[in-house]
Amino acid sequence: MIESEGVNDSRLSISVVSHGQGNLVRQLLVDLQKYCTVKDELIVTLNIEETLPLDNFSFQCPVRIIRNKEPSGFSANHNQAFAQARGRYFCVLNPDIRLPENPFPALLSSFKPGVGLVAPKVINADGRIEESARRFPTPLSIFTKALIGRENSVVLKNTGSPDWVAGMFMVFPSHIFAELQGFDQRYYLYYEDVDICARLKLAGYSIIYCHGIAVQHEAQRKSHSDPGYRRHHFMSMARYFLSVPAIQLKIKSLVRK
Repeated sequence: MIESEGVNDSRLSISVVSHGQGNLVRQLLVDLQKYCTVKDELIVTLNIEETLPLDNFSFQCPVRIIRNKEPSGFSANHNQAFAQARGRYFCVLNPDIRLPENPFPALLSSFKPGVGLVAPKVINADGRIEESARRFPTPLSIFTKALIGRENSVVLKNTGSPDWVAGMFMVFPSHIFAELQGFDQRYYLYYEDVDICARLKLAGYSIIYCHGIAVQHEAQRKSHSDPGYRRHHFMSMARYFLSVPAIQLKIKSLVRK
C-alpha cells in the first residue's frame, strides 16, 4: 500500500529525482532555496551514484537524500519518496525545471474540494508555452503525430481542467496520491503521468492547469535521440492503450455519445 509514513505536519513535500544530473539539481535547489519555508520539506533521490554538493545551501526546510542501491524508474522513485513524505501536499518536480517566481502559493490555493492535481504553465527557454496540458492521447492522435509530426489532440492553453498534465511538475493532496496508490510502477518511464491522470479522472477528481503561473523547462529530449528512451516510450505507450484505465475512459466516452 502506498502511503506516507509521516503525520502530514508539513505543508509541502517536494520530490526530485536525479539521474546523474547534479548540475541541474543544483540549479533547481538554488530556486527552491528562495521559496521553501520551514513548513516544507525536500526529498532528493539519487538514482545512480553521484556527489551532490550542498555546502553553500541554507535551507529553512529539512532536506532528505535517498541514495538508491540500484536504479529505479520514475514511478518507483517518486513512490519511494512519498513513503517518507510528511507534507499535506506532494509535489513531483523534474531536475530540469527552473522557477523564475514562486509557484507554490498560487498552486496550493487552487485546491478546492474535488481537485486531485494542480500544475503550472510550462514554458521553454524561448518563452514559448510547452504542450504540458492535454486531452488524453488516442491511437489516432499518436498515428497523426508519427505521420505529420504533430499530435492530433487538443492542447490546453488557458487555465482550466485538462485530461492530463506532464509529470515534470505535479502537485497532489497527499491523501489523494495515497488513495490512488501513487504512480503505477509498471511504467518505468513515460506515460506514468497519463495513467495517474486517467485514474484521477475515473475516481471523480479534477485537474487544474494554472496558466497564470509559469515555470521554465530546460528540456533534455533524450527520447528523440536515444534508442533506449524511444523503446521505453513505445512500450509505455502500448501498455497505456491496453490498460484498464484507458479502456474504461474509452467506454465512458462512448456512453456519453
